[in-house]
Amino acid sequence: MFSKLEERPVGWAERWPALKFANDTVAIADAELRKIFRDPTELFSRAVQPVLWLIIFGQVFSQIRGIPTGNISYLAFMTPGILAQSVLFSAIFYGIGVIWERDLGIVHKLLVTPSSRGALVLGKAVSAGFRGIVQAVIIYLVALALRIEIRWEVFAIAGVVSGVILGSAIFSTFSLIIACIVKTRERFMGIGQVLTMPLFFASNAIYPLEMMPDWLKRVAGFNPLTFLVDVLRRLMIEGGRGAHSLAADFGVMAVVLLIMILIASRLYSTLAR
Repeated sequence: MFSKLEERPVGWAERWPALKFANDTVAIADAELRKIFRDPTELFSRAVQPVLWLIIFGQVFSQIRGIPTGNISYLAFMTPGILAQSVLFSAIFYGIGVIWERDLGIVHKLLVTPSSRGALVLGKAVSAGFRGIVQAVIIYLVALALRIEIRWEVFAIAGVVSGVILGSAIFSTFSLIIACIVKTRERFMGIGQVLTMPLFFASNAIYPLEMMPDWLKRVAGFNPLTFLVDVLRRLMIEGGRGAHSLAADFGVMAVVLLIMILIASRLYSTLAR
């Protein structure tokens, strides 16, 4: 019996587990993207709020001279922050879909597949990155229509896309963690609404860190949205400044995403209980 087991040919999944992980991740991401393509209305409905922020809020606050933005107009200063807000708002409610999948029995079917929990979580995070890219395209079009001076270099745009994907993955995975804990749509909606505003206002999205009281600066220093805004502001605006270097911002976001994926992978199985 043992000799027969030893002679059993080894499949490609056993030989290259990393390749299997990547294949499973792409499969999950593809399935999630197909849902978006079937009903893209959510993407555009999510875009209404950031557009209103730029057109109304931005135009009004551009007249306030007390906000220190250096030589950059306030409208240009807040454009990366509104893109970050759009990424946050579209990703933070991603967990609702996961709870729907639980109620429909889809989560149970995914859990009995040979795919690792990490691939299931990362696949969903990758698909959330596509949502973020759509938001970025809309913000760029609005900025063009409002004649906001932003950078159009290929390197800058590629960096913005990378930052948006990473930020979307972070907040969607965070949303998945919340969904695994609360397990009901009603509780999730309440917690999601409570978290979005503090995350947004405790960041440098619409005002610089220098304006914050010391305690809020410390809070902002641990807020992933602050690092995302730093990346977007440096890359989108000529002369845009950040509290950290691009390498540090991307590094911190990558570490945060890794931690989130590890936590979500451990909790994902609890959705079926």
